[in-house]
Amino acid sequence: MSRFALLERLKTVQQMPKYQGRDITTISAVLSNQALARHVDVCEQAAGIVPPPVATAGKAAGTPTASA
Repeated sequence: MSRFALLERLKTVQQMPKYQGRDITTISAVLSNQALARHVDVCEQAAGIVPPPVATAGKAAGTPTASA
């Protein structure tokens, strides 16, 4: 997931009642993308938000394709 998408998710979590009056976004400036993804996941879980499904590249294995 892109850094921009992670920051958008974090902004959404910041608006939740659990995080009102707390700053959970400033730390993102010093986190790697992997650490930021983990931070977003932890914050979403704490706020009771179900994270969006991870988009996969291509089709799943075993998916039939149309033949001509």
